Amino acid sequence: MITQIAADLTAWTRLLGCIGDAATLATCDPKALRYRFLHVPARLAHSARRRRLKIPESWPWTAAIVAVFAHIAAIPQPA
Repeated sequence: MITQIAADLTAWTRLLGCIGDAATLATCDPKALRYRFLHVPARLAHSARRRRLKIPESWPWTAAIVAVFAHIAAIPQPA
């Protein structure tokens, strides 16, 4: 069941987030997608009651990952 949830989460992330600037991530296989998302050398910083994910500019997929998070954050929340 956990494996199915992980597969669904990967599929929905690819469908909803990997558009526009992040289209390069939509075409890669699940193993590469997990590597590019889960192995990011990022830090979570807290300041002014906000959380910020600091991704180094040297990471090859920085722009694509930021675009995916922006697309997912733009999805309207149900009322």
